[in-house]
Formats: sequence, C-alpha cells, structure tokens
Amino acid sequence: MSNVNEIRFAVEQAVLDIGVKIVFPVIEGIDNTLTSLEWMEKRKEIIDCLLEKYKDIDYHADPILEGFHILHDRAGVKRRKNIPASENLIRLLNKNGDVFFINQAVDIYNIISMESKLALGAHDIDQVDGNVTLRFTDGTERFVPIGQSEAVPNNPHEYSYCDDANDVLCRLEIRQVEKTKVDEHTKNVFYIVQGNGATDDELLLATAQRIVDETVKYCGGRGRIIVPEIT
Repeated sequence: MSNVNEIRFAVEQAVLDIGVKIVFPVIEGIDNTLTSLEWMEKRKEIIDCLLEKYKDIDYHADPILEGFHILHDRAGVKRRKNIPASENLIRLLNKNGDVFFINQAVDIYNIISMESKLALGAHDIDQVDGNVTLRFTDGTERFVPIGQSEAVPNNPHEYSYCDDANDVLCRLEIRQVEKTKVDEHTKNVFYIVQGNGATDDELLLATAQRIVDETVKYCGGRGRIIVPEIT
C-alpha cells in the first residue's frame, strides 16, 4: 500500500488534450469518526441556498455541467447512462430536498461539489497500490465499483484514475470503487478535483483549497494541494 509521503500523482497528456483539468488535494491524519454539529448547521444553510439556486436549472445549458458531457463525447462515452458526478448530486438534491449523509469527510466534499459544480471524489490513500495516474484505460484494468464485491467489465478508452496495481480507483468522474472508499476508519485521503473546458484554473485551485480548509476544520489533519506530473 502507498506511503502518504511518497505517493505520486500523474496525468496523461492525452487526457489533458480532450479538456480534462485536475488537481489533487491531500489531507493526512483526519478523524472521520465524528459528526460536527457546527457542520450540520452550516450544511443545512448551504442546502437551503442550493435548493433555491438550482430549482429551475437547465442542466445542459449550464456550461460547467455540460462541459463534463463534452468530455464524455470526446472519450466516446454515451451520455445517457453516464451522468457526471456533480450533476447527479444536484439532480438528487432537487429530487429529495437533500443529499444522503455518508460520513463527515464525504459530506463535506459532496456539498462543495454541488456548490462549485466540479466533479469531486475522495480516496483512502492507505488502500492505494503505488502511485495514481489519470489515463485512458485499455480494458485490462480491474474495476470493482463502490458497494460491489466483484470486478465488472472495464471499457477501453475511458479516462480513469488508476493505481500501479492496474486497479481503477475512479471511472471517468462518475464511479468510485470499493478499494479506496472513505469510511470512518480512513486517516489519509486524496481528493479528485476535476474540471473541464468551462472551468478555469482559479476555480479548481479555490475549490481544492476549500476542501482542505473545511475538512481540516471539521475532521482535523493537515492538507496540501498537488498539481500532477504530466506523462
């Protein structure tokens, strides 16, 4: 398993060329066993604001949300069954009036994802084998979606986050995996902060910093933002 101080993050130039933008916040030493009452009060205020903000949203007219569909088009991924993560959260919010609380760290990035419309994800670094690379798949990778126990077929030419064991850690920006899911036992986390052609670098970095600030405030630990190497 990876050492939090030695893990490297990389992205293929070919993935950047279709318009994917990516930074990786890393937070070490969190306590994800508790739920902050202060955070729960704050999240309620944010949820109320987001419900008002998104009540009449046209998903495909929104440049950031549509930007993820454009990435899928360029990767040859069908739109209908592949709703981007942030759009899916906003749809669930509008349908249910809230999003499901999983644990403190996950809830924080879900809320920030809806606010920013960026695709966010979190992974337990201690379960990663080697390094993390955002690259196009070739179909040989092992993909065990979160909540499942067996690998499912993995399509070639999908940009995915993979470790050195050839395990998919996140398919596109849509589906995370059982291997690195963040739960109450997680201590060290890396986050995906992914944008597209409609998002500028300032939004990515500001969102990454917000994840670090809010998570450290409510879960403890120490954080930094990593700009990946290009391969």
